Amino acid sequence: MTARWEHFPHGSDIGVRGFGSTPAQAFAQAALAMTATVTDLTAIEPHEAVVIECEAPELELLFAEWLNCLIYEMAARKMLFSRFEVRVEGERLHARAWGERIDPARHHPAVEIKGATYTALRVMPREGEWLAQTVVDV
Repeated sequence: MTARWEHFPHGSDIGVRGFGSTPAQAFAQAALAMTATVTDLTAIEPHEAVVIECEAPELELLFAEWLNCLIYEMAARKMLFSRFEVRVEGERLHARAWGERIDPARHHPAVEIKGATYTALRVMPREGEWLAQTVVDV
């Protein structure tokens, strides 16, 4: 099993999926998929770490909350992130995201992500790995 991410089509919005050996790893991969809707991940230097913590009463809601907290940090700090370390402990998520301030000349941001939705929201084991997916509003 290799941790990975992908996009899936959904009308005018974009679906993001992360796959991993644990829910936490799938959450981190989905965060990469989300960032990849904005810019090329290889253009983002992981210079600065930001701590993100959130909680929700169930795993799928925690996934949506994680992505929405990340979107908030991207907007508030004017940053893009290319590396994630995620821990899920029951109803709580503890994470670090590494990235840098947006440089429009270098990052060429394609879209602005408004939020993670509950559309197609799934966090579940599938074929020996974990899947975390949702649609992000762009």
